[in-house]
Order: sequence, then structure tokens, then C-alpha cells
Amino acid sequence: MTSSEAPIARICVIIPTYNNAGTVRQVVEDVMAFCEDVIVVNDGCTDGTADVLKTLPQKVTVVAYGSNRGKGHALVAGFRKAMDMGFTHAVTIDADGQHYASDIPQLLGAMAANPRGIIVGSRNLTQENMPQQNTFANRFSNFWFRLQTGVRLPDTQSGYRLYTLSALRGMSLITSRYEAELELLVFASWAGVEVTSVPVRVYYPPAEERVSHFRPGYDFFRISILNTVLCVGALVYGLPRRLGRTIKRAFR
Repeated sequence: MTSSEAPIARICVIIPTYNNAGTVRQVVEDVMAFCEDVIVVNDGCTDGTADVLKTLPQKVTVVAYGSNRGKGHALVAGFRKAMDMGFTHAVTIDADGQHYASDIPQLLGAMAANPRGIIVGSRNLTQENMPQQNTFANRFSNFWFRLQTGVRLPDTQSGYRLYTLSALRGMSLITSRYEAELELLVFASWAGVEVTSVPVRVYYPPAEERVSHFRPGYDFFRISILNTVLCVGALVYGLPRRLGRTIKRAFR
């Protein structure tokens, strides 16, 4: 390989799960139709998820630990395992069945234009059955993300993403739960990682069939606290770095 050639991409799919015994198997099976390298992170499940994971194909890698530590922690555990296994990129998809595995090619297609960045699957936030509190939290998050980074994204709360793993090396997170996905995007953007989006579909079952670990009051409060911290960080760190990169580009 010459110095001008890009390294060959090795892609896996990371599926964090917490108490998704009824859906995780189908999600894994759907994903394996598009990518056979799958890492499932058991985030301290207390239902029958662990038993379901034992029946998955041997090719599926399972990372597990005893107590629930939050989605952010589960993602970091998955990223570390993927790096240890030599993968260069990772698609993340939720285990609740709301994402369509058939949209994985959409993310991979977008990777051609952004091979070293993060690609976020953007959902239609106005479609039928979309929980109203989720829509509000997302728009709230989108506003603050743009203020903190200068980047406009239509769906900063989507868990359906493609990450360049090298862009995450050395990155430390303040939080470990639901809001950590927003934090990942902000820190990556401050570091100069290009964050883009591509449309994806989403399925929201009727309210009586829905399994969600999002707690509107508590999680919205945590997101608000995080955004306060990130706004301060944007002033003292993020904005100066953006200005520095702009000046460098101007004098090239």
C-alpha cells in the first residue's frame, strides 16, 4: 500500500442493549444480512436478554458486565472492543427494533464522502407515532448543538450512526447515559471531526407496545445540565479551536 492509498475499511455493527429480550434477536438477525461482524453490549440486563444472547450465532461477539451503567458506557465498551478487534468503523444501532437494518447501506454510502468522520442517521421527527417528548428533546438538543459547534444537524438524538473509530481515540466523556451520544458529537466536532447526516427510516410502535428507557423529566434535566457545561466548554475551548482551524485554512 502506498502512502497515498487509504487503509481498507473494516466495519462492524455495535448493538447496545438494556432489557430488550423481545427484540434484540431480530435486530441482530436483520443486521447480519448486511454486516456479519456484530458486537452486542449487554448493559447489565435484568430481563431475559442474557439468555437470548447465548443463543445467537457464534460469530456474534458479546460484551457483558454485571450492572446497568448507561448507554454511553455501553457504547464506549463496544468501541473499545471493536478497536481491539481491528475494526476501523462501527455502525451503532439500537436494540429496540425501531431502526431498519436495511438502511445500513445508506450510512456506508455516505462514508465515501466522509471516510474519517461521523455520520448520523436522521429520522423523520414528524412521522406518525413519534413520541412528542422525544421530538421536543431532539429539537432542543439540535439548537444547542448548533450553538456549541456551529454545525447544523437535523437529528442529534439518533442512535443510528457510523463512527470512524480513530476519531474517538483519547476522547473522554463526562456522562455515561442517554445524553452521552450528544456529548460524543460535540467533542468530536470540537476536535475537527466532520459530522454529517443521512436520512434513515424509523418505526415507532403504538404507545402500548413501546419499550423505552427514556425518562422525560429526569433525562431532559440531565441533557439541560450537560448543555450548560458544553456551552461553557464551547466558549473556552470549542470556539477557539474552530477559529484556529479557520485561520489555518485561510493561510494555506
